Amino acid sequence: MVLSGFSVALFGWLAGAVAAAVAIWCRQWIGRRRRRNPDPLSLAATWDLLAACLNAGMPVPTAVHAVAAGAPSPSREALLKSADLMALGADPVEAWAPALAEPCTAALARGARRTARSGTGLARVATGLADEIRSAAADVAEAKAQRAGVLIAGPLGLCFLPAFLCLGVAPVVVGMAERLMATW
Repeated sequence: MVLSGFSVALFGWLAGAVAAAVAIWCRQWIGRRRRRNPDPLSLAATWDLLAACLNAGMPVPTAVHAVAAGAPSPSREALLKSADLMALGADPVEAWAPALAEPCTAALARGARRTARSGTGLARVATGLADEIRSAAADVAEAKAQRAGVLIAGPLGLCFLPAFLCLGVAPVVVGMAERLMATW
């Protein structure tokens, strides 16, 4: 009796340790994925805010510096460097170079280089980028939902097919076999 209680307690501690290790590993794995892939909707909101600041009449360096605080982490540093370079009076090609090097802000940097003369042109570029990002995020979400539907259908089929065979097909086959055996 004492030995079985000891083995149950030991198994409980072992199971708890394994569960804790798995939970820690999953949390680290999810954290790594989030660091690699910033939230696209956050980036779209940043571009919308930039467009609003520019349409309100803010100078480009001030507007970029203002919205950089809400941008995802890798984009934030690139935007701050570009805003600082613009505030110092750097050439637009030079000023947007840090943002061009970052994949999340490269499209904005290319558009900003094209529209270096007026802030309203950059506002249209930022609005267009935000719309593109939202559209791409909606496409990704729809693809994930469709994939989930396909993945759910497999286990449901595995559960319902044996039940259908046992409750629908088997009684018919057994009934036909009984009649066939009675006539022989």
